Amino acid sequence: MASGGARARSGPAPDPSALRRDRDAGEWTILPAEGRQGAMPEWPLTEQTIREHELWASLWRKPQAIMWERYGQEYEVALYVRRFAEAEAMESRVNLSTLVRQMADSLGLTTPGMRANRWRIAADEVAERREGSGKQPVKRRTARDRFKVVPGDGG
Repeated sequence: MASGGARARSGPAPDPSALRRDRDAGEWTILPAEGRQGAMPEWPLTEQTIREHELWASLWRKPQAIMWERYGQEYEVALYVRRFAEAEAMESRVNLSTLVRQMADSLGLTTPGMRANRWRIAADEVAERREGSGKQPVKRRTARDRFKVVPGDGG
């Protein structure tokens, strides 16, 4: 086993909001919040189960599906769906759940996976306005607010 050196996912994940990230802002892909539009691709593997069909249809409506389509990852998504459906079974092996999580990361279905792929989902401004109407913004306390005046002669 190799020792030392950089490894995949070592160190902190990139933060798209960090001030020093301005230099690589162009590397992040912003995905539309409404997800991928259009018909889902044909199932590329052998006989699809009902559960696999449900998962397949659901996944191809996600924002990440835009990138899968761009990079021709239909087989990878189908294998993820098949393994996910198998992992749901009561008698499934524990290591299958680990594989499913790793595949989800690779496809950008998890928060760490989204960061690793440098994908962000655009803010759904219409939904935010709808949810935010009638609500007061939360006021954050500043360091100055935490100071307390202590009575005394100051001497």
